[in-house]
Amino acid sequence: MTKTYSSELIFPLGKLHSHSSSIVEFPRGQLLVCWYMGSGERKADDVRIMGATKPLKGGVWSKPFVLADTPGFPDTNCVLTVNGDGRLWLFYGTQLDNNWESTLLKYKVGRKLGQWDDMGVVPLKPGDEEFPAEVRAKFPQVLAAYPELEKHRAELLAMADNKLKRRMGWMGRCKPLIEGKRMLLPLYSDGYNFSLIAITDDGGATWTCSKPLIGPGAVQPSLVRRKDGVIVAFCRNNGPAPQRMLVSESSDNGLSWTVATHHQLLNPGSSVDVLKLRDGRWLICYNDTESGRHQLALSYSEDEGKSWTKTMHLDEADIASKSYPSLMQASDGSVHVTYSFSSPNGETIRHVRLSPL
Repeated sequence: MTKTYSSELIFPLGKLHSHSSSIVEFPRGQLLVCWYMGSGERKADDVRIMGATKPLKGGVWSKPFVLADTPGFPDTNCVLTVNGDGRLWLFYGTQLDNNWESTLLKYKVGRKLGQWDDMGVVPLKPGDEEFPAEVRAKFPQVLAAYPELEKHRAELLAMADNKLKRRMGWMGRCKPLIEGKRMLLPLYSDGYNFSLIAITDDGGATWTCSKPLIGPGAVQPSLVRRKDGVIVAFCRNNGPAPQRMLVSESSDNGLSWTVATHHQLLNPGSSVDVLKLRDGRWLICYNDTESGRHQLALSYSEDEGKSWTKTMHLDEADIASKSYPSLMQASDGSVHVTYSFSSPNGETIRHVRLSPL
């Protein structure tokens, strides 16, 4: 295969905040990207989910169009995926009071873009006994390594005991892990500052929740399964130093998770995305810095995350904030990355196409 690399703006730089994209191939031969766009975060009610399409081979990006808009409320953190029966899913969060903790996790699903068969709220019900028990069991392990988090113990335990707080405020960021009819949708909470997996085995008709994925600020998990069956979650580090990615594992198909620990890869408090390529290698996209989002890297692993090599940087010449990547391998083998691009001249979503190294 001829090695290729191309990079382009999906739409012109603008004043509106444009962030947190997700990319899929749907239908076959067409790229679809979504992101949220509006006047700002935590203050504006005009934020909505936008989309754009482009043929996989050739062509240009369509003009942005609305994928979801709850009038009078901000819609954010959108995730696209295609499940085992070929239906397109759009997950996104609607904030009731402009704070992330008030998020309602919503969805749209259909077989044709823009023709939704169903839509609504994903009903999340973390175990009334399991959830608080897991917090009480796992958080002391975090405190043993990071005693500075002791100041959050009382608040965290009180939140764990609060039924309403357990059931709202969960948001998506990275794509679900899909295996047949089973979908594991990684979620996180800014209130709890840890993560959770929503699980369906019947195409979204019903949902269950994993035990919480707890760590020193382990949020926005991206999931990949090893050959031995263990699921690995690579998380943004929203906690104390060192500024490294946080990693957790599940040996029971995502139902329970180890306490997240620091990984070798750098992380300045920014989202990451991991992808298992068809040749078995893992590919991860992340900000490989301890501070700032000015540098976005792609690294490969040939040993299922034990080591990472062949690192390359995306669009190095551009002076901009580059963050929140979304990875996808298309039907022709090409790899696609979209990410938030914020420069002194405005914001947009950038798309990179490349052949695997």
